[in-house]
Amino acid sequence: MKLPNVDKAVIPIEKLLNYSLDFDKDPNKALAFMLSLGYVKANAKKVIENILQNIENYNAVYKGHNGYGEIYEAIITLTGENRKTANVLTAWIIENGTDFPRLINVYVTNKKRGGYNET
Repeated sequence: MKLPNVDKAVIPIEKLLNYSLDFDKDPNKALAFMLSLGYVKANAKKVIENILQNIENYNAVYKGHNGYGEIYEAIITLTGENRKTANVLTAWIIENGTDFPRLINVYVTNKKRGGYNET
């Protein structure tokens, strides 16, 4: 299944600048993004564009309700600024009372998309 309301998906840039691309906050995630896809804080907006352009091409897996909203996960393959490709795990929440998915976690992963049944 596709991420519900994927056309309304929101990615707060702070999620990238303050976590996934921040060497002080999470050096492993930041290093993986830099080496695998060529993404650093300076081109964080490119990560957002890349995810939003590609997320609709992949299926999401429903992970349950955490009390705050419905959680979904999608592993997508991105081609980065360095022309390399890597699988990226994206986690999303559709918060109670809203109808749009918001990115809550993102990182380069060795996990394969097996079981996600891309179309």
